[in-house]
Amino acid sequence: MSECTHNCDTCSASCGSKETNIAKLKLANSCKVKKIIGVSSGKGGVGKSFVTSILASSLQKKGFKVGILDADILGPSIPKSFGIIEKNIVADENNIMVPKESRLGIKIMSSNLLLEEDTEPIIFRGSLISGVIQQFYQETNWGELDFLFIDMPPGTGDVPLTVYQSIPIDEVIIVTSPQDLVSMIVSKSINMAHKMDIKIFGVIENMSYVVCPSCSERIEIFGKSKIDEVVDDNDTIALAKLPMRVEYAKMVDEGMIEDIDMVELDDTVEKLAELIR
Repeated sequence: MSECTHNCDTCSASCGSKETNIAKLKLANSCKVKKIIGVSSGKGGVGKSFVTSILASSLQKKGFKVGILDADILGPSIPKSFGIIEKNIVADENNIMVPKESRLGIKIMSSNLLLEEDTEPIIFRGSLISGVIQQFYQETNWGELDFLFIDMPPGTGDVPLTVYQSIPIDEVIIVTSPQDLVSMIVSKSINMAHKMDIKIFGVIENMSYVVCPSCSERIEIFGKSKIDEVVDDNDTIALAKLPMRVEYAKMVDEGMIEDIDMVELDDTVEKLAELIR
């Protein structure tokens, strides 16, 4: 095997280094986004979409212009969380898709907006899923945004790889939960971002504890938090530890996620705001 010259343009080999040099997609004409923030997890079920929605809502309330690209094509939950039930996606005069807007004005694009019924499954192979995500990014009229959040598909496989390679993500937030298994998997997500040269903004631990309604004691129902050890081992920072609250689940189910004010994320929201100030 010949020595690598680090010049992928003249190399015929098919290797990991060459794959990371895929040209980044560009937004539609007249669209401008200041910062693209990916929200990722090593596995599903840790509240990645919930965290994405709360961060987006909090920044929108502060006066920033925010959008969400729901890249979890097979498990889209963003529209329901925001109470968006209208299904038809229309195109503008330039044949570019017009995203739906939440009650506060957050622009949202999701595969669930293309389905007649929320329970209808999307049965796509990986290449088709990747193509849909790229189309949502490139052929949506996002307008001018301060932040575009990418609610990433879970895992470290083909689809997240395509997102990292083709969309110019500025930084990524990793969402985890306290279990040992999830802590191990989140390390894989962190290592994947490192290999793709994506800057990690930090790690958020969701479902970290519940507060007893009688005595206000914190109860770690999934065991003691491992986030501090995980971030130390992976040279990143812990942004927040989020509680589980019954009222939050109810508000999400009712499409009222924008009414949730989660003080535990205030510092994270402020750090995000500093990226464009």
